[in-house]
Amino acid sequence: MTQTLQLDIPLVLPEVPDTSDACVGRLLADLEGRGGVEKAHVIPRNGEEEAKLCIHYDPGTLPLSRIREIVQAAGAEITRRFGHALWQVDGIGHQRRARTVAESLGALPGVLEADADAAGLVRVEFDRRQSSEQAILDALAGMGITPVAPPPLAKAERSAHAHRDHGDHDHDDPEHSHEGHSHAHGGFLGPNTELIFSLACGALLAVGFGIQTLVAAAPEWLPTVLYIGAYGLGGFYTLREAIDNLRLRKFEIDTLMLVAAAGAAALGAWAEGALLLFLFSLGHALEHYAMGRARQAIEALAKLAPRTATVRREGGAHEVPVEELVVGDLVVVRPNERLPADGFLVKGTSSIDQAPVTGESIPVDKHPVEDAAAARARPASVGAESRVFAGTINGAGAIEVEVTRLSSESALAKVVQMVSEAETQKSPTQRFTDRFERIFVPCVLALAIILLFAWVVIDEPFADSFYRAMAVLVAASPCALAIATPSAVLSGVARAARGGVLVKGGAPLENLGSLSAIAFDKTGTLTEGRPRITDIVPAEGVTRDELLTVAVAVEQLSDHPLAAAIARDGREALAGRHIPDAQALESLTGRGVTATLEGTPVWIGKAGMFGTDGIATLDKPVAEAAARLGEAGRTTMVVRRGERDLGAIGLMDTPRPAAHDTLQRLRGLGITRMIMISGDNRTVAEAIARKVGLDEAWGDLMPEDKVEAIRKLRAEGPVAMVGDGVNDAPAMAHATVGIAMGAAGSDVALETADVALMADDLSHLPFAVGLSRRTRSIIRQNVFISLGVVALLVPATIFGLGIGPAVALHEGSTLIVVFNALRLLAWRDRD
Repeated sequence: MTQTLQLDIPLVLPEVPDTSDACVGRLLADLEGRGGVEKAHVIPRNGEEEAKLCIHYDPGTLPLSRIREIVQAAGAEITRRFGHALWQVDGIGHQRRARTVAESLGALPGVLEADADAAGLVRVEFDRRQSSEQAILDALAGMGITPVAPPPLAKAERSAHAHRDHGDHDHDDPEHSHEGHSHAHGGFLGPNTELIFSLACGALLAVGFGIQTLVAAAPEWLPTVLYIGAYGLGGFYTLREAIDNLRLRKFEIDTLMLVAAAGAAALGAWAEGALLLFLFSLGHALEHYAMGRARQAIEALAKLAPRTATVRREGGAHEVPVEELVVGDLVVVRPNERLPADGFLVKGTSSIDQAPVTGESIPVDKHPVEDAAAARARPASVGAESRVFAGTINGAGAIEVEVTRLSSESALAKVVQMVSEAETQKSPTQRFTDRFERIFVPCVLALAIILLFAWVVIDEPFADSFYRAMAVLVAASPCALAIATPSAVLSGVARAARGGVLVKGGAPLENLGSLSAIAFDKTGTLTEGRPRITDIVPAEGVTRDELLTVAVAVEQLSDHPLAAAIARDGREALAGRHIPDAQALESLTGRGVTATLEGTPVWIGKAGMFGTDGIATLDKPVAEAAARLGEAGRTTMVVRRGERDLGAIGLMDTPRPAAHDTLQRLRGLGITRMIMISGDNRTVAEAIARKVGLDEAWGDLMPEDKVEAIRKLRAEGPVAMVGDGVNDAPAMAHATVGIAMGAAGSDVALETADVALMADDLSHLPFAVGLSRRTRSIIRQNVFISLGVVALLVPATIFGLGIGPAVALHEGSTLIVVFNALRLLAWRDRD
């Protein structure tokens, strides 16, 4: 008989950041290949429970103790063998360079996977039997790439599996600052060396051309010498990258440019060759600057948190670096200061501007937690009215905050890390352009070779055929196409982060804009997640205050959410009137409660509780009132004191104030179908749906039913699932795009969602959809511009357009594409 064993994945693979890591797949394959193991799979993380490894095994072949040993040994072996490194580096200024670096690293022995992006993030997975971090760092150094300050990492990413010591590189020095760094190629003249070289190249070109055309008495060799100098300055960085590509047996844009420049020199057209290299190097340098603008938007997030914090220790207040804060520290935050860490208020009240993290437009009132001991035991249970985040701005009140996360684990640090990594996750359009380039470049080379021998077919000198072939190489180079999508994705992701929306890469960013249907969870998404009294129906001869007084007196003794709602809202309705004390509360599980009030028994519960287990049936008017409330989608509680029915109270999880307007805005953006999927009964779900303006509501759904509902919707087209990121994680994973609410306070939401609304605010969803659609539009424009220029220039150069004009148009299109993408940084939600 088959049995199952479930183990927490972090215990088996302690250095694996998440279940999508390749090491998890290796472990599953290893286990399934062993005798006695029938199946091994992953159970995703749910709530506070870690992701689990589930093994189905035959106890007759493998006893429980043995299967545990096998799993632990397999996990330890994989951890020892496979390593991951993540570095923020200097020396990658554009996407083509990033691709060259990634492919160079991927060609190293033992490197299993390598990614790099224009934002300067390099991620490598390697086999320790064949390689090491130092070997990879040495290879990066050989390409002129050097690690700088490590990116802010989440807890799992800070483990040895994700980020290890870098030897002699002292990255933990707080004075090691890179503020204002352009992250272009480095050099002995600083980060702007390439731009300086390019401008110097242009100056030599201009002087040489001026002497050649205006100074008749000048020696003939002088302009040539100046042009050669321009070649050296303009081609320095281009040659370095071309050499890297040739080592990989690749012919990229840089190689084509050098061949064209060399061909021009061979024909004696030194001025035209120098112009080509000047414009190409200037285009690169300006591209680095433009991409740096998008990168700086990301880096600006990391600078929001202060460097020091005032902490209460040893009976006094001491100023310490935020890196030295530990969980449980009490931090003093003065008025108008930025908060140094995530935590909860324990003293003082204030309004806090949370826009840097959650995107909320107005300050949020914060109050101390009522039970600090309970908050310490379960930090995740702290309500939004007491939870605070690093990088947010305190208002006019002095407060004290108890730290719940290290500085490297704060919500702000996670946002910076995930936004930085997002650009490496390619969008559908980028995958298409990459495939297109792999086919297009060889075709261009073939066309150039054919044109090189055009003099054999047509009556023209070899020099003319050679020049035409070089011009076609320049015109057909897919330079703008290579940067068209990455620049837009990076800008879009950075703009979303500034608006309180975390988008994990190009694919979710594009997919979000393609949606025509969105499914919403009910509780905590379309509703506030806590019930409120909506109806008070006293029996004949009973006053409203009498009914509420008895209900509040009993329910204030219970910790049930419905009881808490009755007690809270009832007190507000009674406006300070005296409420007697009830005694001897007893829970009738699943039905209600009973207690004694002033010597008289009281029952409060569902209508079905009455008439069973010796409890008298309800009076007909009260039973009918309870039925009417139930039909209207209310959760109904009936109150009886002694032998007298006092009436019924209807409760409902009330819709969020912004829900109706948000759904209307989504319709205006072209979302044609919006559905609520809920675990509540269908009547309740439909009642909420009517209030918020939804046409469809599916109720009585278990988590597996929600997954099936998403599969059904996805079969009809792209669909997003909006939930809280915990109970809805399976459904979110099966949707085209999973969107989590209130992710700033939830590690699970940040891990499971493709898109995370950092604030618990549904109104940010239209902003995210609108930005995505704008990004898709920019990407399409960029692809059209880049391909259109190539389609125009190739025939033009074949029929005689020179290298100079071809370069000017070609590199001009590259800059247009980049600056077009940067418009996303200034995009505003018009609604």
